[in-house]
Amino acid sequence: MKMLGKGLAALAAISLALPAGAQTVPVTVSIDTSKPGPVIERDVYGQFAEHLGRGIYEGVWVGEDSPIPNTRGYRTDVVEALRKIKVPSIRWPGGCFADEYDWRDGIGPRAERPTRVNTHWGGVTENNAFGTHEFLDFVELIGAEAYVAGNMGSMDPLAMGQWVEYMTSDSQSSLANERRKNGRDKPWKIKYFGVGNESWGCGGNMRPEYSADLHRRYQTFVKAPREMGMKKVATGANVADYNFTDVLMDRARGQMDAISLHHYTFTTSWESKGPATGFAEPAWASVMKNALRMDELVTKHSAIMDKYDPEKRVGLYVDEWGTWYDSEPGSTPGFLYQQNSLRDAHVAALTLNIFHRHTDRVKLAAIAQMVNVLQAMILTNKDKMVLTPTYHLFDMYVPFQGATPYPATVSNVRYTSGGIDLPMVDVSAARATDGALWVSLTNLDPNRATRVTTNLSGSASGRILTARAMDAHNTFDRPETVRPAAYSAKSVGGRLSFDLPAKSIVVVKVAE
Repeated sequence: MKMLGKGLAALAAISLALPAGAQTVPVTVSIDTSKPGPVIERDVYGQFAEHLGRGIYEGVWVGEDSPIPNTRGYRTDVVEALRKIKVPSIRWPGGCFADEYDWRDGIGPRAERPTRVNTHWGGVTENNAFGTHEFLDFVELIGAEAYVAGNMGSMDPLAMGQWVEYMTSDSQSSLANERRKNGRDKPWKIKYFGVGNESWGCGGNMRPEYSADLHRRYQTFVKAPREMGMKKVATGANVADYNFTDVLMDRARGQMDAISLHHYTFTTSWESKGPATGFAEPAWASVMKNALRMDELVTKHSAIMDKYDPEKRVGLYVDEWGTWYDSEPGSTPGFLYQQNSLRDAHVAALTLNIFHRHTDRVKLAAIAQMVNVLQAMILTNKDKMVLTPTYHLFDMYVPFQGATPYPATVSNVRYTSGGIDLPMVDVSAARATDGALWVSLTNLDPNRATRVTTNLSGSASGRILTARAMDAHNTFDRPETVRPAAYSAKSVGGRLSFDLPAKSIVVVKVAE
């Protein structure tokens, strides 16, 4: 497909996903541009980078002396790829890693930093070569905001407060001067600070009442300059633990700017995650169903928050989401390395569309994770790098960052597989910051094509992401098996219509 022209590339992409004699199902969509919703915050497209497997070391950081091309120790190819998709924010250093992280281990001369054991992820040694300075300089390098996760699980509140002072103070305090001695004169801007992580689990196995009280205590000592406007994030619920959200909002809503929510998509369950590739249609349908559960979770957690915060001052940050499958055969199990297929791109599209429909509460999200871990944007193998279908989906969705969403009504056409019954087509529409109308259409059905007829007029152009196989994916030998192709559509009988092949995602700009 790389050698084809734009028009031929679009036709090739469609034909790849259309079996001979495939059925085309009619679907109608109505987009109401008279009812704009709250803006889609750019940080909904955030990333998560934990000290886990090869996520940081080799994935982001190779060091200045590495033969792998780098910019001050950061992989040049990864930096350029992340800049292209305009990553708005990155959460670091975890995850569970944050719950045992001593920030002082990661400052000062690298040769003098202590070596620790990463007890959560593989029991490997951590030399702390990538610490506070390396992370915050990296965030600036790619043009993103910093989301730093503090250790409420095993560190005292004074230490948390001192870390914030070290990073953000412009005073002549000993901590600020220590930062200057370590090479950074001006303070960094920390837009988001997580007061703990998964306190219900690896962050301390706390009851919600205790977690709420600890949040109140710890956040008291997190004192960034007021003009920085730093958002303090409380460690929130795991999936459907609605009681956790209720208790936290009841006891600590006045001491937070947001609460977190974590939800991962498995094939069936935590105990049966399933393979990332080589699956049959039942596994495709199950993953789609579990991904769509995000709407139920956001809706119910938001309703509880509304009870205590009708003004919607407190944001809901889904700062860990994505697919979690069995680790790739031959990889280190604790490194959570998995392939990334067309199925994962569909999960990303459905999830982001859900966030677009809940912009009153969902102000930030972070996919897990950025490089080489779980539903990654990027995979690396020493000096090689490959962009995943999820990366390409995020690239296609860039126009939605900061856009104003519109409600879309889709006719009740279903995709069924076994006992699973789902909507066949999912739609998101929004007006970008430059005034252009963008529409995303996702066909969940892996077997049937559809013609989507809208209430819009004019023409549209953009890109399509699809492939012949449900588990189509990119490898280091074949890095462009799944990639976007050019796509266009025009009005039929005065109504703008889109031909969507099976298992495809289309994102277009509408010429109104």
